[in-house]
Amino acid sequence: MDKHEEHLQEGWKMDHAEPDIIKEDLAIYQTLVANVCMIGAKGSDDWVLIDTGIARYGERIQAACEKRFGNRPPKAIILTHGHFDHVGSAKYLCKHWNVPLFVHPMEWDYVIGRRDYPVGDSTVGGGTIALLSPFFPSRGKNLAKFAEKLPEDGSLPFLPDWRYIHTPGHTPGHISLFREKDRALIAGDAFTTEKTESSLSVFTQAQHVHGPPAYYTHNWREAEASVKLLAELDPSVAITGHGLPMEGEVLTKQLNELADNFRELAIPKHKRNLH
Repeated sequence: MDKHEEHLQEGWKMDHAEPDIIKEDLAIYQTLVANVCMIGAKGSDDWVLIDTGIARYGERIQAACEKRFGNRPPKAIILTHGHFDHVGSAKYLCKHWNVPLFVHPMEWDYVIGRRDYPVGDSTVGGGTIALLSPFFPSRGKNLAKFAEKLPEDGSLPFLPDWRYIHTPGHTPGHISLFREKDRALIAGDAFTTEKTESSLSVFTQAQHVHGPPAYYTHNWREAEASVKLLAELDPSVAITGHGLPMEGEVLTKQLNELADNFRELAIPKHKRNLH
């Protein structure tokens, strides 16, 4: 492919980087494997980006955001956690927009290059993606130039109507975001709406509430407690890091079922005796 063809192909990608509207002030953009979320009404000067997808997706995320907010940069980027598919384009976007990157204090070491995540666990079963997970990037990112710690009281910068909830298990400093007035939930990977271990589920986007991605979840006791906590909030709509948003009775029923039967539905069989 020559440079002209590459330019045309990249331009096509930018044209098709469309955000999906969930609520008047909530939108998502689906990157290759994970979702990013925009909080803020269309055209607003006060908006925040949640997560940044995989590496080399920065320009497409930027293009999707510009279709919603024009050239107005976000006030900040907030990470639900620092796995490669959520932090991948953070450096590009922070640098381009000149904005801070907020993480939970317990996620701090992983985004300043001080610690690496455990390597993906291929023994959890479920499909091709789980088998390939040991080859996914697990090294921490050095984003110390942009990173800031979230306050420990659950408040979120620039989002007065929202609070964060510490939902560890998938990672030590994983957070979910919740807005009380309409019970909107951004769950990150605390739970998902597709079976992330299966490439067929990922590409067909078969929708159902599942536990966190098993190949990257290393504390199942905490993961279960986090799901139970989120179910108790009775969210009206849930935006997850993987899969399509869900709402209403279907969400309520399936999330409660997961919370009540987490051991059987989410934890790999060979790990249940360690739980």
